[in-house]
Parts: sequence; C-alpha cells; structure tokens
Amino acid sequence: MKLGIPALLRELTFRRYWTGQTVSLLGDQVSLIAIPLAAVLVLGADAAEMGWLKTAELLPALLLNLPMGAWADRLAHRRRVMIATDLCRAALLVTLPVAYALDALTLGQLYAVAFGVGAITVLFEACNATLFAVLVPTERYVQANSLINGSRSMAWLMGPSAGGLLVQLLTAPLALLADALTYILSAGWLACIKPVEPTPAPAGKGHFTAGLRWVVRERPMRAMFAMSGTIQFFNFMFHTLFVLYATTELGLSAGVLGAVLGAGAVGGLIGAACSGTIVRSLGVGPSIVVGCLGFTLPLLLIPLAYGQLLVVIPLLVLGEFLSCIGVMLLDIAAGSLQMALIPDAIRSRVMGAYRTLNHGFRPLGALTAGVLGTAIGVRPTLWIATAGAVLSVLWLVPSPVPRTRVLPRNSEPQPGVQTEAAGHMSE
Repeated sequence: MKLGIPALLRELTFRRYWTGQTVSLLGDQVSLIAIPLAAVLVLGADAAEMGWLKTAELLPALLLNLPMGAWADRLAHRRRVMIATDLCRAALLVTLPVAYALDALTLGQLYAVAFGVGAITVLFEACNATLFAVLVPTERYVQANSLINGSRSMAWLMGPSAGGLLVQLLTAPLALLADALTYILSAGWLACIKPVEPTPAPAGKGHFTAGLRWVVRERPMRAMFAMSGTIQFFNFMFHTLFVLYATTELGLSAGVLGAVLGAGAVGGLIGAACSGTIVRSLGVGPSIVVGCLGFTLPLLLIPLAYGQLLVVIPLLVLGEFLSCIGVMLLDIAAGSLQMALIPDAIRSRVMGAYRTLNHGFRPLGALTAGVLGTAIGVRPTLWIATAGAVLSVLWLVPSPVPRTRVLPRNSEPQPGVQTEAAGHMSE
C-alpha cells in the first residue's frame, strides 16, 4: 500500500471499474427511496399497491438469474453487454420523470420500470461476475471485495439522505434523473477499460443446468449456499417485521429509526475497511465463520430491546452497528472464496443458480413472518428469526470451509466434468 491508497486502486483498469460500480451503487440508493415515494406521494399508492411494486422489483432476481447466467456464459463480449444494460436502465428510469412532467405517470408504469430495471440488473450482475474475475488476480479478491463492499456501505450511508433531499427539492420522479445519470457514468467508465475476456462456453447438453449441478455437488459451495439460504430466510423474516416492531411496539420516530439504520451503515464501512486484515490474520474460512456469527448474533439485541427508550435505543444501535460489521466480513470472505472456487467456464451459470436459490428463500421468509407475526406476535417472531439466523453457522461446521486458510486456485475443469474443490483447500 502506498500513501494509504490500496494497491488495486493504483491500477488504472480496476480503478475505472470500481469508480463505475461506486457511482452506480450510490444511484441505486436514490432509486430505493425515490420510486416508493413516487408511488405514495404522487400516485397515492395503498399497502396492496406497494406490495405489488416490491414484488415487481424482486421477481426478476428469482425468475431470471438462472437463464441470464446461462446466456452470459455464452457471450463473447460481456463488458459491452454491461455497458448496454447500464444505458437501458438509465433510459427506463428517465421515462418516469418524463411521464410525470407530461402528467401521464401511472402505477402500471412504475411496476413496469421496476421489473425492467430488475431484469436488466440480473443480466448486468451475471456478466459482472466474470468481468471481476478477469480484472482481479485471485490473491487480491479479498481486497477487491473490500473496496466494492466499502462503496456499498458508503452508498447505504449517503444514498438515503441524498435521495430524500433530492425528493424534497425536485419531487420523487425528478429525483430519479440522478440515478439515471449514475448508470450513464457507470457505462462511461466501463467503456474506458479493455479487459481480455474468457472464451464463451459452447452450448450443449446440460448447459442450462451446469451451474446448478456444480453448486449442489461441490462441498464448500454447498455448505455456503445452505448457510446463506438459511440466513436469507430468517433475515427476511426479521426485516419484514423490524420497522413495524420499532415504530409500533418500541415507539421510535422515523428520525430515530433512520439514525439506528445509519449506525448500521457506519458499521458496514468499518467492516469493509477491517475485513482484509481479519482475513489475513484468521484465514478466509475462519473469517467466514466469524462473519456469519458476527452478522447474526448481534441481531438478538433487537427483540431483547424493550421498555424505556434510554435502554432500547442503545441496544438497537449496537445491534445494527455490530451486525453490519459482521455482514461485511461475511460477504467479503465468502464472496472471495466463491470467486476462487468457481471455474471461469461456468462462472455466470453458477452465480445465476446460486442467486436463484438464495432469492427463493426471501419471499418464503417474508410470508412466514406475516403468518407467525399474526399468530404469536411480532416480538416472539423476531426472536425466532434472529435465533434461526444464528444457527445457520452449523451448515459450515462439518464442511471444508472452516479449515480453508488461503484462497484456492481452481484448475479450470470443463463444464459437466466433476471436480472436488475441497481437494484444493487447506485442511
């Protein structure tokens, strides 16, 4: 490291790639608040209509990750596709302020744009997994993931405030012009790099399902998927009821709740900054275990918080702060190990299958939260959700993951040829 600048950021190609990712992540946070506010404040959407809007936003990730991943592995120029997806997302978002200016904005258009942006984002991420592996050598995966997750935490910290200010100054639909601009900037940065991309995978028997079969077959990946899927299920139970619990049962105002969530974003920044040091000290596998517990254990403080606000608020702040440190360590360490294990020839298909399976647990968790919250109450359901998330670490214990000290170098097997990834791992 030189002058406090990470080594990767001194490399022009990665710096351009990272800059594009950073501005796009910030814009995404603007949309995250501006689109729902456009539905509520401009179009008067009710609870059911807001539910449909959220469904339109999440559905592409569940339905399209697998086919988009299969398609992306057959593309010769993934970077060009990513540039096109950025420009398409910008164009879709621009239709909203234009329709608003013409007094023609409708909920149907919001649904369509939310679904369209979600679908195009799935394709972008499918291509991005391969581009990341091309740009970053294996030994720097942790550092690269730390930088990108640091940008994500900064976006969590700054984005909602910036989005709220833009909505207040410009109205919600016009604020979306800021997100459209970030996609254009992202496309511009991607256009400035010229990576050598891997040869496209040939189409053949089993092409579509190769990624799914690989995830299920490989012991370390299977354990990380089981752990992640369990967390997704219980975490979406938690998040479905968290705001309701904080506002109705604990009596927090919107401002205080925002401060609690802001503490989480600060924790995420600290976690991203410290993860590289932790992974070097403990090893990548133990860091995944520590990150899993560091993410889930502090959330037990949320249902524990009850009674006087002088007790409740510190517990909530501490829970969010520590949990977000843990989730950054988990995401960086697990993401780096996954990137190192997956063969380039099936990278997009594996990530597509992995995301499809994980996203499938989200609506199940949300539905379960609604049923249990009604039947036994919000706080007992939060206890179940947080305790269940902690138990997700048990999937890792019998696997090779906790014994993995360094990132393996995969031997690039052909799709469909069985390999034993654990053979490459430190025992």
